[in-house]
Amino acid sequence: MFKNEALHSALISLHSFDFSYYKMAKSYEDIFSMFHCGTFPIYKEKYLVGYFGNKMMYLESNGWKGMPSTEDIFKMENWLVC
Repeated sequence: MFKNEALHSALISLHSFDFSYYKMAKSYEDIFSMFHCGTFPIYKEKYLVGYFGNKMMYLESNGWKGMPSTEDIFKMENWLVC
């Protein structure tokens, strides 16, 4: 992960709130195509989300955590994709 350029650019976008390369997801296909490419969608303009070992994970300051299945996860307005 240390040398992952996609992760670094997503982190920079998130921390600078520069979402010019991102747009709201129109469908779940948008989100999963990013996972398939090894890139990271942004959830609620707060978390980077990755897909590892058949699990959706979000990045916190102390590492990757399992993504809880809540109602909010299914709302497209909560997701930003490139």
